[in-house]
Amino acid sequence: MNVLSRNNVSVIEGNKQTLLFAHGFGCNKDMWNGITPAFEGAQKQVLFDYVGSGQSDVSAFDIEKYSSIEGYAQDIIDVCEALNLNSGVVFIGHSVSCSAGIVASIKKPELFDSLILIGPTPCFLNEPPEYLGGFNTSDLEGLLSLMDQNYIGWANYLAPIIAGETGGKVSGELSTSFCSTDPVTAKVFARTTFFADNREDFKQSVCPCLVIHHKEDALVPNTVGEYIKNNLANHKFVELPVKGHCAHMSHPDLVIEAIQNYLDD
Repeated sequence: MNVLSRNNVSVIEGNKQTLLFAHGFGCNKDMWNGITPAFEGAQKQVLFDYVGSGQSDVSAFDIEKYSSIEGYAQDIIDVCEALNLNSGVVFIGHSVSCSAGIVASIKKPELFDSLILIGPTPCFLNEPPEYLGGFNTSDLEGLLSLMDQNYIGWANYLAPIIAGETGGKVSGELSTSFCSTDPVTAKVFARTTFFADNREDFKQSVCPCLVIHHKEDALVPNTVGEYIKNNLANHKFVELPVKGHCAHMSHPDLVIEAIQNYLDD
């Protein structure tokens, strides 16, 4: 199967290094629309949808493959190989894509120049006292149970929590994206996202990273930010004074500034 059509890949041409954007759970490549214009005419930009998300080819969705972060990491690698990108890629990922990007960089270290991670967390689950990811197992099982019982209700409940707002533009965009995602693939991606534990991958990662942390994030508490500071090598940590989990959508100017400053260093 053609990867470029399978993953709904689009390319914005540019002369400098390649920026590869990877969206979070329940989202799609359109979530980067507030970021990409700032780099047009300079960096080459690649956007794609994970299989099962956005306008990807849902027929290519394999439950076993996409029940682990490695399946999404392989999508990242597949897209690069399909575009003959062999080195120098700057990966820009949001949320669970941060973990997928780290896994991909461990599998193919020669491929990536650096990783830019927006709202990363290696694990959503609490394992006190060593690790506080923000959620107990019962919290997450309840969230997935709601998906099974009332998918639209689940989407309308979760979107404002992730956005950090009620009834706003970002919340509406997230809700629309959730509701337009196939429920079968969304449930698999949700379980993969919320129950993954990539702490060892974060510890193993050596690729240069920019970590963009949200100050008030209902999904990624500040305890996770502190864990990343102490366990991720070779990184620069930036905390944005924003509420919510999607600064690239709610405050694109701040994210653009952080990315440009990092690329210019």
